[in-house]
Amino acid sequence: MLNLNNNHKNLVITSLTVYVFLSILIAVIPAYQLDKVQALPSMEPFSDQQLNGLKIYNSENCMSCHTQQVRNIEMDKVWGERPSIPSDYFYSKKRIDIWRQSPSVLGSERTGPDLTNVGKRQPGKEWHLLHLYNPRTVVKESVMPGYPWLFEEKEASQVTDKDVVIPVPTNFLKDPSKKIIATQKALDLVSYLTSLKQATIGEMPSSDFIPSSKKDNIQAGNNGVPAGLDGALLYTNTCSACHQADGKGLPGAFPPLAGSKIVNDANPESFIKIILQGYDARAEYGVMPPFAENLSDEEVAAIATHERSSWGNNAPAITADDVKKIREMINSTAKK
Repeated sequence: MLNLNNNHKNLVITSLTVYVFLSILIAVIPAYQLDKVQALPSMEPFSDQQLNGLKIYNSENCMSCHTQQVRNIEMDKVWGERPSIPSDYFYSKKRIDIWRQSPSVLGSERTGPDLTNVGKRQPGKEWHLLHLYNPRTVVKESVMPGYPWLFEEKEASQVTDKDVVIPVPTNFLKDPSKKIIATQKALDLVSYLTSLKQATIGEMPSSDFIPSSKKDNIQAGNNGVPAGLDGALLYTNTCSACHQADGKGLPGAFPPLAGSKIVNDANPESFIKIILQGYDARAEYGVMPPFAENLSDEEVAAIATHERSSWGNNAPAITADDVKKIREMINSTAKK
């Protein structure tokens, strides 16, 4: 027997052996395996701005509340289109030097939403900047702390063309006469957040293994609305963060949909174009990003129909064929 109680030499040797074995098993071998992971074909390397944003993300300890690891369970299907895989972290796991690995951004708990695919869920820069300055401006029930030190206040006369002014509602300002300007740190952090988009991996694995890959059976209902899609739920997940659950928007930031002439127009062409192409024609509101790549014709139709029949709006339903025609027209114009 080793007689570890009385023979300190055997105790030290045994402890060291176990330590080395476990280190190889849980640290060295996984690190060696990770070095063999390759980026997915559609992934793009981080820009210098996005890399700096990643450093700020780490320094502000954002991962203590937000994960970046969608799991293969039904409850996680709202955060990503598929479960995360090692290749998703290819560009964020690069070694700092021979001795140090870059900090993990997978997160430790799910106090806030998972950010794996936040660049697709929330592509708008203005929304993220408002959310960082004061989360309650865009999410009334949010418990997330604000990051006002990433912004600065300026008198209106001091604002230059190079400054990025944040459209903060006046009731969230200590001094309504001053403008809120995003610092470079805030812009870099938002650049990183909007880059977080799950890359396409081709054919999805079986839905028996990945419940989040299940697809609704989309069929047209009596009024032309896709019966397999919940327009209200899609609106909540895609649009309500800016336009709010009640469709009233945010004064000085995002326009209301309730009572909107564009939303209620009998001819839905302009409305559909705005959803697909985005909108940046009114200085008093933030820029709306395009959703052509994020939403299918059926999803756009379901959302648009929900908006045209809610909050007192009363306009005809929009079908997937309506959206398809407008999308084809946009694409044909862009090719000319």
